[in-house]
Amino acid sequence: MIASTRRVFQRRPRVSAALQMLSCVSLALVVAGCSDGKANGANAAPAVVEVGVVSVVSQPLALQTELAGRTVAALSAEVRPQVTALVRERLFQEGSQVKAGQPLYQLDSSSAEASLRVAKAGVVRAKATLSAAEMKAARQAALLKAEVGTTQDNEDAQAALLQARADLQSAQATQVNAQLELDRTRIVAPIAGRVDTSTVARGALVTANQTDALTTVQQLDPIWVDVAQSSADWLRLRRQLDSGALEKGETKVSLTLEDGSEYEHEGVLQVQGVAVDSSSGAMTLRARVPNPDGLLLPGMFVRVSLNQAIDPEAILVPQAGVTRNARGEASAMVVKEDGAIEKRALTTAAAVDGQWRVTEGLKAGDRLVVEGLGKVKDGQIVYAVPMVIAKANTGFADTAAIATTTH
Repeated sequence: MIASTRRVFQRRPRVSAALQMLSCVSLALVVAGCSDGKANGANAAPAVVEVGVVSVVSQPLALQTELAGRTVAALSAEVRPQVTALVRERLFQEGSQVKAGQPLYQLDSSSAEASLRVAKAGVVRAKATLSAAEMKAARQAALLKAEVGTTQDNEDAQAALLQARADLQSAQATQVNAQLELDRTRIVAPIAGRVDTSTVARGALVTANQTDALTTVQQLDPIWVDVAQSSADWLRLRRQLDSGALEKGETKVSLTLEDGSEYEHEGVLQVQGVAVDSSSGAMTLRARVPNPDGLLLPGMFVRVSLNQAIDPEAILVPQAGVTRNARGEASAMVVKEDGAIEKRALTTAAAVDGQWRVTEGLKAGDRLVVEGLGKVKDGQIVYAVPMVIAKANTGFADTAAIATTTH
């Protein structure tokens, strides 16, 4: 039993040595395999980065300028008396709509009525004098023809006749003037529009052509909107139009009210100023805007958006595809035909519904990187995956947009 035990312990050392040799060989193979793997990994080409791209397209673009403006009544007439009299009655409701010729005030007319009666009597007297002069002139002419009367008497009769006719015309003119004075005691609206508050009350004395107006009538439908555009912006736009870079478009006008709401009626530019204000360097533009509900009142502040031109081949790209450096300079990554990345410097203008309007640096057909910009650099080979970006809000056609410049 003891001998048997000794044989077992002797064999075990021999087995352990064999296992150790086998382990060493296996470890050497593993190390060699790892070394080969590292060498192969170092020599393998880097993986191609996948990026999302959009194809750049051109489209018509309405160039829209946003300016500050003030509303102005299309017509405004101050009402003043033309005769001196007391105010007997006010005939209108303040703030109401009145028609042209509608009575506004009734002044005391007693003095004017008396003057008219005197003038009418003067006409009757002049007619009677003329009738007598006509008969005397006819009689003296007949006597002269019969060689009974004298030439002197005939000439005096003819002169008296002419004077009587002149006196009648004078009397008639006096009557007309007296009638006008009476009519002017009833003051009427010179134009149709909305009448302002009254500055006088019943019993007040008003005088002919006084400085203070009794009230004001303003025509508010349509209403004017005056805006100021800098001469520099106007010159820049004019040069682009003259060069053919931009096309002349219909100058429509939309308004944003003081509370931020959009005015429902669209206007049109009517007048462009012919002079530049020397103090502000701006020229005045005037738009005609419908105001059927009377919502717009003179003097209101509004934001005015107007289309001044059309860029027939504008480039609009997603903002996600444009980056800027610390100086604010814009650039973009474009995938060339060979799959290589090309970095391009861009010149951008106004933003249009989340897209940049690019004036230089891109052309239609370019593949712009909009996803994965942080993983690529100039000259790198990439795999471009087309992406779909929503269109900008159209301005006047399915493919047209609006670019807004705010001042």
